Amino acid sequence: MRVTVTGATGLIGSRLVEQLTARGDEVTVLSRNAEAARSRLGIPAIGWDPLHEPAPADALGGRDAVVHLAGENLAQRWSDESRARIRASRETGTANLVAGLRTADPRPRVLVSSSAVGYYGPHGDEQLDETAPAGDDFAARVCAAWERSALAAEALGVRVVLVRTGVVLDAAGGALAKMLPPFRLGAGGPVAGGRQYLSWVHRDDLVGLYLAALDGEAWRGPINATAPTPVTNAAFSKALGRALRRPAIAPVPRLALKLLYGDMEQLVTTGQRAVPKRALELGYAYRHADLDEALRDALG
Repeated sequence: MRVTVTGATGLIGSRLVEQLTARGDEVTVLSRNAEAARSRLGIPAIGWDPLHEPAPADALGGRDAVVHLAGENLAQRWSDESRARIRASRETGTANLVAGLRTADPRPRVLVSSSAVGYYGPHGDEQLDETAPAGDDFAARVCAAWERSALAAEALGVRVVLVRTGVVLDAAGGALAKMLPPFRLGAGGPVAGGRQYLSWVHRDDLVGLYLAALDGEAWRGPINATAPTPVTNAAFSKALGRALRRPAIAPVPRLALKLLYGDMEQLVTTGQRAVPKRALELGYAYRHADLDEALRDALG
């Protein structure tokens, strides 16, 4: 398969590229800094400014598939400026990718586009599959706009898969890496009472879900990229403490997160109990469905 990937130098993108090349696929990268991407990944890279121009047709024409991972990190203090950057990187960047698909000849058959379980907004302990509606907080509105931009490719005859990702278990980066220092010091514990749900997924399964979405003609529309067993923040904290052999009883009050992160604390203090109904229906077999085992593997 010939695959073009955006966001390929990120935590998940680099792991996905590694797996694609290992199985013999031909991978091309679209990047704002093509030279750096080429040097880091050792594969062809083509320059693209996703906010200001359509994706170059020569990076898309003749490819079988596109994986779109590029976007500004949500995990930062939210100001008016950062909110605008976050939304534009997803909505405008994805629209410009689809504009490139429109001129590509021959056109890729499938677009697998990243999204997040933040699409649903806060729902307490309600179990959410892919049929649940979008929420109305900032993260949910961003995800909904992001997905609308990607779904425009369906009018071009492209199969579109929307990968709604949960908290990724990868000690090299992301949310888990940020949790590790206090937990290793024995100062970790439940956040804001710990009753909010955390929908997690091991890095290997997230990459596996992307590969399945690329390969499977039946995969289309939204897919919750989460493990089958979401847990509360308190339960996750206890499991992480067990994995590190440290106590995990130091509570983190919501006010402390509010002072540190501003409105972005919503990502941590409210959660989603998302379940991967579609992935299971489509026959995906999770490698890491048990949280304790998944944490031991991610930290190993």
